[in-house]
Amino acid sequence: MTELNQTDLQTLVTGNKRAWDTFVGAAAPLINAVVRRTMASYRLGEDDVMDAAQDVFVRLCASDFRLLRTYDPARASLSTWLAVVARSAAVDHLRRRRQATEPLDDVPEAVLGVEDKHVEKLKIPQGLLTERQTLILKCLYDEERDVAEVAVLLKIDAQTVRSTHHKALLRLRAHFGDEPP
Repeated sequence: MTELNQTDLQTLVTGNKRAWDTFVGAAAPLINAVVRRTMASYRLGEDDVMDAAQDVFVRLCASDFRLLRTYDPARASLSTWLAVVARSAAVDHLRRRRQATEPLDDVPEAVLGVEDKHVEKLKIPQGLLTERQTLILKCLYDEERDVAEVAVLLKIDAQTVRSTHHKALLRLRAHFGDEPP
C-alpha cells in the first residue's frame, strides 16, 4: 500500500508508460480485492471479476486520465479513493450484466412449471349477485379484461363498472365472512 500512496500522479497523468505500469502493479491487488468483494454475492465467474477490475483501469486512463486527475489527496488517501472507484465500477459492471427480463404474464405456464391445481372456482350462490355484477366479475376476472374494456363492451360508464365491481365484492365478503375490519 505504501508503494501505491507514493505514486507520482503528475508523472502518471502525462502518460508515462513506466509510471503507469508501476501504478497498475501497485493498485491491482487493492482493486481486484474490492471488485471481488463487491461482486461476491452474485456468484459470477473469475472472468467477470477480472473484466470489472479492468474497467477500473480503463476508467482511470480514459479521456487523458480525466478521472485520475480528479483525485484530491486532501479528501482521502489514494488507496481509499481507488477503492471507491473500484466499487463503483463493479456495481456498474453488475448493472450491465443484469439479465433481460420479460413480464411474467408473457411466459407460458408450461415453461414456468406452474400448475393451477390449487385454484378452484368460487361457488357463488344463485341470487347473491345481480346479473350485472356477475357479468362484470366474469369480464374482469375470468376474461381478464380491464375496466375500460368492460365499459365499452357493456356500453356503460367506466365508473359504473368500478362501482358495480365494488358492490359485488362487498356482497361476496359479507356472504363468505371476510368482512374488512
